[in-house]
Amino acid sequence: MMRTILLVDDEATARYGTGRALEKQYKVIEAGSAAAAREALTAAAPDLILLDLVMPGEDGLSFLRWLRENGHGVPVLVVSALDTAKTALDALRSGAADYIVKGFDIEELRRRVGNLLRLAELAEENTRLRRELVADGQFGRLLGASAAMRRVFEMAERVAATDATVLILGESGTGKDLLAQEIHERSARRGRAFVAVNCAALPEHLIESELFGYERGAFTGAAQQRKGKFEQASGGTIFLDEIGDMNAVTQAKVLRALENRKIERLGGTHAIDVDVRVISATYRDLPGEIAAGRFREDLYYRLRVVTLELPPLRAHKEDLAMLVDALLGQLGARHKHRAHVSPEAMSLLRRYDWPGNVRELRNALERTLVLCDGDEITLPDLPEEIREYRGVGGTAKKAGDESFLGEADFREAKRQFEIVYLRRKLEEHHWNVSQTAAEVGLHRQSLQEKLRELGIQRPGK
Repeated sequence: MMRTILLVDDEATARYGTGRALEKQYKVIEAGSAAAAREALTAAAPDLILLDLVMPGEDGLSFLRWLRENGHGVPVLVVSALDTAKTALDALRSGAADYIVKGFDIEELRRRVGNLLRLAELAEENTRLRRELVADGQFGRLLGASAAMRRVFEMAERVAATDATVLILGESGTGKDLLAQEIHERSARRGRAFVAVNCAALPEHLIESELFGYERGAFTGAAQQRKGKFEQASGGTIFLDEIGDMNAVTQAKVLRALENRKIERLGGTHAIDVDVRVISATYRDLPGEIAAGRFREDLYYRLRVVTLELPPLRAHKEDLAMLVDALLGQLGARHKHRAHVSPEAMSLLRRYDWPGNVRELRNALERTLVLCDGDEITLPDLPEEIREYRGVGGTAKKAGDESFLGEADFREAKRQFEIVYLRRKLEEHHWNVSQTAAEVGLHRQSLQEKLRELGIQRPGK
């Protein structure tokens, strides 16, 4: 099938000469402006665009950015009379696949066009193979053949090709960071920086300088200028993990960066252009945080252009066997110890509700594999909390109301305390969530989110 090339140049003579050089091998269509090129995109679906940078009205760079922001992945060969490194760099950063200066040799043009079309064919084949993997329940390092996981993967596959801002929701341990990385790797920004920032791990007084950088002398100890994460990610993707924990001042600055594509270093006096895609993630109920006055509503709507929600592991336990096999394969190679799970042990793994999700599953399997002597993981090899688990509510054989005091791990003790405490409060109020939330000092939506996180359900549901 003959490939189609769209020539976008306001000079008719330039279009004529380039068209004659390519018309024997390709179907060539022409557009004298960015507006005409938009119409041609819909009518002809070109396989490659040759784009002039200097045009009256909307210039080539603006049109190129529009292409990428609207999810058009067609390769673009920028053609310009300007032979400067800055011009070429601007074009490549805006999403061009290649750059050639006017006055080029015809054979060089044909070679560049042929190379880009071959690369496009390989990219199409890669996309087809990735979609087949998604259908089989794999999205990069994330696994899940259940309907819930496939829905997330299919939407993530579609949104990855665009430059849209993405908000990933999900409990701790569900793989929000892996999903963000994979979206970046499938985007036009792959190969450029992916900068992750854990907003919950940074002290309040440091997060602003981490994100936006600072000038020398901006505060005591600022001995030299430092670029922030937004500048480090320019041209690529910044991942704001646990954005629900960000303070109000920083929220306002992030909102301005999203709106204006500019940031200002602490102590700085001028705005700095940044070209970044923003992916954020949180386990928090952001509408609840907004109602409580802790999160900006305008920022929330900026972040959630596309929302992806990773389900907790307890909601797709049909994927457990696939996950266990894959994780044991990875861990077995790492520890040089191969083992499989006995049917009885697998039954207990399915019964457990995995409050820490896939991260907890991986840690439990690694601990079990390291301590297991043979090539089969049996009931006694499993961690105690899994062996003694008795379903929703986390009750165990030895569980009295204060059984959590015997836990060695603080997080597990805290989780068990929360379960016991909240179940008792709910029972006192006949499982009325609103009344319970008012007594324990939580917003109703925040309490509902906590109940989902802990797997607490009203008896009989």
